[in-house]
Amino acid sequence: MRQEAVGYGRPEAAQGIFVEFRRLYEQARKRLPFAVVQIGRALRNEISPRQGPIRLREFTIIDYEFFFDPEEPGCPRLSEVEDEVLRLIPAELRRRGIEEPIEVSPREAVEKGHIIMEWMAYFMALAKRLLEALGVPGEKQRFIEKLEWERAHYSVQGYDQEVLTERWGWVEVSGHNYRTDYDLGRHIKWSGADLTAYKELEEPRVVEELVVKPRVDRIKADFGPDAPDVLRLLSRAGEKELARAIEEEGRFSLGPYELTREHVSVSRVKRTIKVRRLVPHVVEPSFGLDRLVYVALEHAYTVKDGRIVLKLPRDIAPVQAAVLPLLARDGLPEKARAIYDMLVSEGFDVEYDEAGSIGRRYARCDEVGIPIAITVDHRTLEDNTVTLRDRDTWRQVRTPVERLPSLLRDYLRRRIDFEELGEPV
Repeated sequence: MRQEAVGYGRPEAAQGIFVEFRRLYEQARKRLPFAVVQIGRALRNEISPRQGPIRLREFTIIDYEFFFDPEEPGCPRLSEVEDEVLRLIPAELRRRGIEEPIEVSPREAVEKGHIIMEWMAYFMALAKRLLEALGVPGEKQRFIEKLEWERAHYSVQGYDQEVLTERWGWVEVSGHNYRTDYDLGRHIKWSGADLTAYKELEEPRVVEELVVKPRVDRIKADFGPDAPDVLRLLSRAGEKELARAIEEEGRFSLGPYELTREHVSVSRVKRTIKVRRLVPHVVEPSFGLDRLVYVALEHAYTVKDGRIVLKLPRDIAPVQAAVLPLLARDGLPEKARAIYDMLVSEGFDVEYDEAGSIGRRYARCDEVGIPIAITVDHRTLEDNTVTLRDRDTWRQVRTPVERLPSLLRDYLRRRIDFEELGEPV
């Protein structure tokens, strides 16, 4: 059957956030700054989708929209990332053909004008930390500023975070843009919805405002069937510009129509205001989730003594531990099963494996990236201790079974190092 309906693919997840700004602002208790994150599928007209997960027409995007008062643009948390070093290639260097990054702290980047917004510098530093937590060292990361013709239409400054990969070279994994009030402003203009925020003034102010009201009866009489179009255009017109033209020239052009003092009334009204209305500005870090997965896997893939070791960061490894009886007899499988069940009941993602030699099972664990292998042997039956083996270093320690849940939890959350899990073997 022929399909007549037309479908549209969204290029980003951000617009849903902007459209729902009023509700989100209320959920944030009408306080700025606040942030909203949305993860979802996006589609773009990728010309040459031939590079695996790097070039996709459909991909998963993480859009993080941070709303703040443009009159208070400072970032009070910038000091939290002062020790970070950002490797930047600003636009001024790119114009001169220089592709070697400069190294500056986030605060230096702002003070020297390389990054125009403190909040953007702060989020770029956090993005660098995120990639380091995924296993990408700082020297294999850089931020490259978009030139004017490369930037998106909504951006007044944009940096791409790139990671050096073995197969594809430098690959963008996140984009950081200062979107100003472009998105909210456009939605306000074309929908008429109130997407503003407000801030209480320290002292009330008396202001004089121009109030423009249409004379509906006269508009209907003069424009007949076109009156609805005139009223619609009039509702979207800027009041200040319209009032100035009417007061100074006595007429105002509105598309194909011309309005005079007979069609609108203009008055000046004084009122006391206690709040300041504003359209928030936005800083946006945006990540390609597919690419984050790819670079994490590529930097985790290593070969040690001819064996594959997938050195996934332990806090993102899909399988957190493996329980391995040394032998498939002598009561060891039963004890190992009991430990496995205990860890599963504690919320851990655990594998159980008793097939093959212990060396082969260690190799299988290393290959799929399991951080910790827990070996149950004959000593376990005597003193209720087990051997823990580190995937990356192959070192081993001995620890009591009853301490496993708390120790593993701290280790997987990077609160302690492997050596703190028990006594060396």
